Amino acid sequence: MKKRESFLSYGQQWITDDDIEAVVDVLKSPYLTQGPKIQEFERKVADYVGAKYAVAFSNGTAALHGACFAAEIGEGDEAITTPITFAATANAVLYCGGKPVFADIDDRTYNIDPKEIRKHITPNTKAIIPVDFTGQPADMDAIMEIANEYGLIVIEDGAHSLGAEYKGRKVGTLAHMTMFSFHPVKPVTTAEGGVIVTDSAEYYEKLKRFRSHGIIKYNLSRDEGPWYYEMVDLGYNYRMTDLQAALGLSQMDKLDRFIERRREIANMYNEALKTMDSVILPKQLEGTQSGWHLYVLQLKLDKLKRSRREIFESLRAENIGVHVHYIPVYWHPYYQKLGYRRGICPKAEHWYEQALTLPIFPKMTDKDVNDVIEAVKRTIV
Repeated sequence: MKKRESFLSYGQQWITDDDIEAVVDVLKSPYLTQGPKIQEFERKVADYVGAKYAVAFSNGTAALHGACFAAEIGEGDEAITTPITFAATANAVLYCGGKPVFADIDDRTYNIDPKEIRKHITPNTKAIIPVDFTGQPADMDAIMEIANEYGLIVIEDGAHSLGAEYKGRKVGTLAHMTMFSFHPVKPVTTAEGGVIVTDSAEYYEKLKRFRSHGIIKYNLSRDEGPWYYEMVDLGYNYRMTDLQAALGLSQMDKLDRFIERRREIANMYNEALKTMDSVILPKQLEGTQSGWHLYVLQLKLDKLKRSRREIFESLRAENIGVHVHYIPVYWHPYYQKLGYRRGICPKAEHWYEQALTLPIFPKMTDKDVNDVIEAVKRTIV
């Protein structure tokens, strides 16, 4: 079988002329940043998920940092999260002086296991940060029950799950704060960007201050004139630009269509690969509708003649852009220097060692999908 002529990435943005025109319109306007498009974009995201407030940031990591700040995570505080995520989830806790605590996953759904969360709660626990890995919502009812029992704050890392559903509700109103990412491979893109949605007016005000140097222009301690402002927190310059917001506004109009196509591709994979006894297909938590940001197979390595690396490199040689998501966070050298050790989340580590991500993004054609399927069937033996 002849290999593909062009490389098929695991994920890719889909930009069309109307997206470009939206950005060009802002380039011709008086505001490139700190203008009206920011609030328009925030309102559109908040309305889509059903939240009262949204605060846009320069990227998803900055948004998570803001959420940890708003939750008042500080020195001596612990936040429980999953090791199967990008490093930014745990890094945001470190930025605030807190300690990430890693709880093991449910090896069927690959999300954090609420039973494991309970094992790690201490008097120092301040927050839980579940991750909707691959776009599948975490078991939020169980997580919120734990949070309410212990008085904890829940920050849902929904970097993968804008447009996903949990028991008939859009992700975005299930936790105290939820982060969405707009990186190019995410459900919609602003090139780089992130947002926190929340129903809390208190968090909303803290987040707005934090992204703009901790500066306010209201409720001032004194009034020296219309120009006067005060810095009340040590914030950061984490503002999104109007260029990003304009792209995001245009992209949001396509989100449902993008999600529908992702689900079509996932169903094509499921149907074509279900008879392979050497792989485990992704399992969906009952009552959820994944956004399918990623499609991850688990390889039954004991039934295969080849290692994961050999399979990975063979598929890449056929121009199929497989990937692996994610290396357990505490395996990274920086976390090892902090004292974390391998073995603390055995299910997550076993899962990682047999995981393989297949390409999935809305711009894929049926031919692209079939190219992946045929290559997988030839290679995973």
